[in-house]
Amino acid sequence: MIERHLASILRQSAEEYPAVTLFGPRQSGKTTLVKACFPGYGYANLEHQGTRELAATDPDGFFQRFPPPVILDEIQRVPSIVSQVQILIDEHRSETGRFILTGSHQTKLSEAVSQSLAGRTAIHVLYPPSLDELGGAAAATSTDELLFRGFMPELHARKMRPSPWYGNYVQTYLERDVRQIVNVKDLDSFERFLVLLAGRVGSLVNASALAGEVGVSAPTISGWISALEASFLVFRLRPWHGKIAKRMVKTPKIYFTEPGLVASLLGIETPEQMLRDPLRGNLFENLVVVEALKQRANAGLPPNLWFLRTADGFEIDLLRSSARQLRPVEIKSAVTWRDTLASNIRAFVKETQTAFDPTVVYDGDDLNLSSGIFVRNIRSFRV
Repeated sequence: MIERHLASILRQSAEEYPAVTLFGPRQSGKTTLVKACFPGYGYANLEHQGTRELAATDPDGFFQRFPPPVILDEIQRVPSIVSQVQILIDEHRSETGRFILTGSHQTKLSEAVSQSLAGRTAIHVLYPPSLDELGGAAAATSTDELLFRGFMPELHARKMRPSPWYGNYVQTYLERDVRQIVNVKDLDSFERFLVLLAGRVGSLVNASALAGEVGVSAPTISGWISALEASFLVFRLRPWHGKIAKRMVKTPKIYFTEPGLVASLLGIETPEQMLRDPLRGNLFENLVVVEALKQRANAGLPPNLWFLRTADGFEIDLLRSSARQLRPVEIKSAVTWRDTLASNIRAFVKETQTAFDPTVVYDGDDLNLSSGIFVRNIRSFRV
């Protein structure tokens, strides 16, 4: 089993709160992780029809069958059960770690949790394994192979072929989950939308332009993107709105939380095709941004991640805000270092005077430049 960095954070949270809630995309390893972290707990899978019906129709009987401490898996299937969890917590308010909740739909579960479990639960997100978590396996794997294969635990544990796996993933989980959040009437249009969205990874996404290509309305496109985000399949990187002496773009950029899914949607069938694909730079940028997201989540921290783009085209790919300072990160898919790769970083440092640890992430060897700029391979990058 892949050792997950979030494990210690989950155990610590269970010592501090009556409940712990773990969000994340399907197949990212949530169930495996919580069972490993809490081996003495009962377990109820709300994907199981009989268990789900019992929870929905007879919550008292449900908790007689599954008394705490208990893991409630895929609880978004019966969000109403969260109210009963609140009652049981309040009856034993001083006791911690009695309920472990998992879910793959942020919207439904977030609404239930925010209404009933405010102050009673710690909330964490588990994404597919990071490069750090894959360890030696990632170090021994080419970047093109990583971009092609992705990071889903089952793919690595069982050495499965990525293309069929991701195809089944879209059919089995993604379309079903999205249908539970929004009413997708035309699956052909939705699948076309997914492919077109994958082709815009790392870019500003215009819902109206996408709508014209897919043949649906702009509000429908916006709803589909929100549904993907609620299921943790995509991540919107927001633009930074701090002070800088230039007019800035305000549209977010779209990234997929699983790089292998992007490759599959784009029809990339081998690592060799990845190397030649015109979107490889975008896919490499997706990998770096999502690695930063994973590192923050695995430490139990909010993302605090942004990007900057001005109206005249100046861009910093990734910014991390901390104590009113900004860490700029420029992302390049090159393998060979050239001094021009750091030109935007230098300009940003000069402009803002508040930058710390300016970094260029690329696919070559680590370097420390005399100017104070760090140059890091994707495998040694720490946000």
